[in-house]
Amino acid sequence: MRVTLWGTRGSIAAPGPDTVRYGGNTSCVEVRGPEGTVLVLDAGTGIRRLGAKLNGTVRRVDLFLTHLHMDHIQGLGFFAPLYDSGAEIHLYGPPGPTLSLADRLRRYLSPPLFPVRLRMLPCRLVIHEVRGEEVRIGELQVSSRLVCHPGPTVGYRITSATGALAYLPDHEPALGTPVFPQDSDWTSGYPLAADVDLLIHDAQYTAEQYPHHIGWGHSSLDHALAFATLTRAKRVVLFHHDPASSDDALEWAQFDAERRLRPTMPVVLGAEGAEFVLDSSP
Repeated sequence: MRVTLWGTRGSIAAPGPDTVRYGGNTSCVEVRGPEGTVLVLDAGTGIRRLGAKLNGTVRRVDLFLTHLHMDHIQGLGFFAPLYDSGAEIHLYGPPGPTLSLADRLRRYLSPPLFPVRLRMLPCRLVIHEVRGEEVRIGELQVSSRLVCHPGPTVGYRITSATGALAYLPDHEPALGTPVFPQDSDWTSGYPLAADVDLLIHDAQYTAEQYPHHIGWGHSSLDHALAFATLTRAKRVVLFHHDPASSDDALEWAQFDAERRLRPTMPVVLGAEGAEFVLDSSP
């Protein structure tokens, strides 16, 4: 299973000279199974470049949204396969408490926010509401669960014969807990991330910043690493970087957190274009 990062920022795109190493586009991750199945995780601004790469090369794409905050859907209307009449796009995401997923998406893909309406897309579009069930797509098994973040938000676990990935880009498992982590049974996201080969996890704030953003739905680097230790993740990608943090600031925050916490697994900052290969075969 090959995992490619196309967007790693959180909250709002932040292009510029201070973000060139880790990227300024918002959340989007490509997952390719060992037999060629293509999954896309979130539709932040990073999905535009991914769509240009996929356009005309694949007939089916399965796109999984964690939630519908703007930084995770802003690139949706610029995803080229949606405009390919020969493409089949399966779009998954959580419904709202009063609106279906389709109705929620229509609010974005319609004037005045966007000139092209959802019903005008020429591809074959199939919308699936995610309610915590598992779905099999080719050689990949996708599990989902609600996680701690404002609004209906899910995380995903993707499993193949070669390994397991957990994707939790917007996640605040330490909310309401004076000491973190505590028992795994009470930890948001634990079943999705337990024993994964690769954990992509929210790390928007430093330990110093987090107390000023409690309840905003994001983790500190300390909490991300504590969660990774609790779940026994084999590798960690720190993700959803704060748009106000320069590349230098991200690197310093990682160095400081690792110096203090000494995680036992490899830890990297998510960078646009980075690829990770999951291959547990002997």
